Amino acid sequence: MSRRPVNPTRRLVGNGGFPLAGAFPSKTRSSPLVSVTLVALGVFLIVGYLYSGSGKKDIVSRIEGEFSGTLELQKAIPLLKKAYSDGMHKVLHVGPDTCSVVSKLLKEEDTEAWGVEPYDLEDADSNCKSLVRKGIVRVADIKFPLPYRSQSFSLVIVSDALDYLSPKYLNKTLPELARVASDSIVIFTGFPGQQRARVTELSKFGRPAKMRSQSWWVRFFVQIGLEVNEAAAKKFDQASIKESYKPSCQVFHLKSFH
Repeated sequence: MSRRPVNPTRRLVGNGGFPLAGAFPSKTRSSPLVSVTLVALGVFLIVGYLYSGSGKKDIVSRIEGEFSGTLELQKAIPLLKKAYSDGMHKVLHVGPDTCSVVSKLLKEEDTEAWGVEPYDLEDADSNCKSLVRKGIVRVADIKFPLPYRSQSFSLVIVSDALDYLSPKYLNKTLPELARVASDSIVIFTGFPGQQRARVTELSKFGRPAKMRSQSWWVRFFVQIGLEVNEAAAKKFDQASIKESYKPSCQVFHLKSFH
């Protein structure tokens, strides 16, 4: 936040009058009460300025968090369980921070989970390193074929990964996701205008995120032959209403090719 330009008239008042006032005899002196009042007012304005600045920083960080599809996915896991029930027996998550998603899915009853991290793992914790060592989480470029057999998973969930792909690569990646899914695919993606990659992330993601509209995605799904899973979408919406959950990103429910 830029500071306000200093008002010369305020300086004059704060110093007790004209700069040359001491060169002339003064007939009256300002009341001590007035001086105390002005000082108190100045302190109040400064404190208010500092608090307003910190408040704006909090708002920015909160907005950046709300637009994470991966965070939304973790909050929506109980709702996905209600929408897909037995369909969540074997789940593959594809997207950044997949270690945290897989760890949370593994805590669900009767759920096996695997993950694909599309980008290099930096500063991975001991739990994430353990998942990678066991082969539960793999680091793989999703612009190329996934290292799994067809229909390996009942449900494939994608978050914050497709937004960084151009249509050229989406034409390859989405059919590949459908190939390894035996039943359904769920996609968490941002709304237009949301969640752009910060400068520090460009070296990791390769390009800024491009958030596309619902109509754009629907046309693209039709183009590559993916159908909307209306039954699952309806159950998910009903569960969301019941739990007063409103996602801050787009959630698409699709059928696989099989």
